[in-house]
Amino acid sequence: MVSLSGHILIVGPCAAESEQQVLETARALQEQVGETEQLIFRAGLWKPRSSPDTFQGVGEQGLAWLRKVQEETGLKVATEVSTPEQAEAALAAGINYLWIGARTAANPIQVQLLADTIRNRAEGVWVKNPVSEDAALWIGNVQRFMHYSPQVWAIHRGCNHHPCWEMAQRMQEHVPEAKLILDPSHMGGTADKVEQLMLQAAHLPYDGYMVETHPHPEAALSDAQQQITPQALRNILQQMATLPQDTTKATLQWYRALMDEVDDRLWDTLAERMQLSRRIGEWKKTQGIAAVQPKRKAEILNRRLRWAEQAGLTAETVQNIWEAIHAESVREQE
Repeated sequence: MVSLSGHILIVGPCAAESEQQVLETARALQEQVGETEQLIFRAGLWKPRSSPDTFQGVGEQGLAWLRKVQEETGLKVATEVSTPEQAEAALAAGINYLWIGARTAANPIQVQLLADTIRNRAEGVWVKNPVSEDAALWIGNVQRFMHYSPQVWAIHRGCNHHPCWEMAQRMQEHVPEAKLILDPSHMGGTADKVEQLMLQAAHLPYDGYMVETHPHPEAALSDAQQQITPQALRNILQQMATLPQDTTKATLQWYRALMDEVDDRLWDTLAERMQLSRRIGEWKKTQGIAAVQPKRKAEILNRRLRWAEQAGLTAETVQNIWEAIHAESVREQE
């Protein structure tokens, strides 16, 4: 068994699919991660999916499955609610924790209705950041629940598969009493990114992690691409346990995370530009057009130099960078 001392682990499948799947996952997590008060089992029952033709969740029948997890394993359980009716059903069933998902978090009126319904009747409420990069809305949503209960946690799930670390930093600054939990599953969007994000966040002042785990991810009915097995989670936690947990230089670590995110976006954009250059090159060949168009090149360079002046960057630096990018683009086209 392995665990992270002092950190909360919220783990379980994206969606409850059957009683057997829920219990199998819970037992496997206890075996791989350990029986600890810091381990909480999560599973979605109502799934707010984009398409009505996809799996929408099992609904209220899954509440009995979560109760069975409580009875057989002793773990506390959590599920997502989007409406007051769902919240009432979960509370009546004795679900320990409720969370507000990213889509619901985009609507402050709906969040207030849920806050008025739940009040302090659950052991705690978790609020995910909205899909959009709106730290003020996320902070406001957390504060709505804090009017009723101090046990409110902020779940940082990123935006459009980008970390958006600055949102978490602002949450910690404005609402330091709310526990800050990382959701690497939604943040990365794919299972292979979960480990990287958790290792990176180990140097940041998070209070825990919310990780989607499934005994058979390839067969999952929702978010199959981002769920990991209990064994894979154990392996990640073992790595994290060997890392220094010093967050005394939290400000510096946040700045480094922000810089890394900007760099990642920069390189992703550069790769996207080169892919576009290849497409343009293929089209130019069919039209008998040369890869380099001097007039077009001059227009772009002049535009970039004007931008450099407005951005407070030296013209020489911007020109050198642009020339290197242009040269690589021409190579791709040819």
